Amino acid sequence: MIDPRGPRFAAGVTTVVLAVVLITGSTWLLGVQAVIFALGASLGPGASPYGLVFARFIRPRLRTPKEPEESAPPRFAQAVGLVFSLAGLAGYVTGVTVLAYVAVGAALAAAFLNAAFGFCLGCEIYLAYRRIVSVRINKTPEVNS
Repeated sequence: MIDPRGPRFAAGVTTVVLAVVLITGSTWLLGVQAVIFALGASLGPGASPYGLVFARFIRPRLRTPKEPEESAPPRFAQAVGLVFSLAGLAGYVTGVTVLAYVAVGAALAAAFLNAAFGFCLGCEIYLAYRRIVSVRINKTPEVNS
């Protein structure tokens, strides 16, 4: 269980980073963001650099969250961010800047939704997937042996 304000803080920082990437076309900054997404996806949101900053400097000044949340949906959202940032990097490196702008813009939009409104698009996709899989598993007829 994690403090839901941590991923929202990370989304705010990510929003700024991705906006700078769109304005400057900085591949190295997008690469750094891709590594941060990879750390969040593989180790969990609390182990990413933004999560560590939140835990060290911001979380101690806040009250205990009313409702902690599972870490799986934000981890999935980090993986989705990684895919979009890698697509953006591929676009910049190969000169297909339309791909770069679309991929980075999509990641920026998702990060902004989370930072500004607390709506985690990647988390919602994860939860929808889990519901679909759960319904299919529960509706699978049993095989008589």
